[in-house]
Amino acid sequence: MHEELVRLARQQLANCLGVDGDAPPMNLDDDMANTFGLTSLNKVLFITALCDVARVDIGRLTEEDLDSMRTLGDVVRILAATETVEDV
Repeated sequence: MHEELVRLARQQLANCLGVDGDAPPMNLDDDMANTFGLTSLNKVLFITALCDVARVDIGRLTEEDLDSMRTLGDVVRILAATETVEDV
């Protein structure tokens, strides 16, 4: 799941940034605001979309979790630690 979550995170960030097609290579340690110009609003949209496609319950994230998501690596680490939603 971890590698799939990395792939999904890169793709959703690219979508949020308006990149068409496959996500460009993105270093997991790059600060999303400084490197990609991700605004606070876009960060929320990115995390929301990523949780949706990764089937992660966004309600399990705390304000502290969201605040500490500065890099793609942070996002993947925090989301991987949450419980995924099971098929009903």
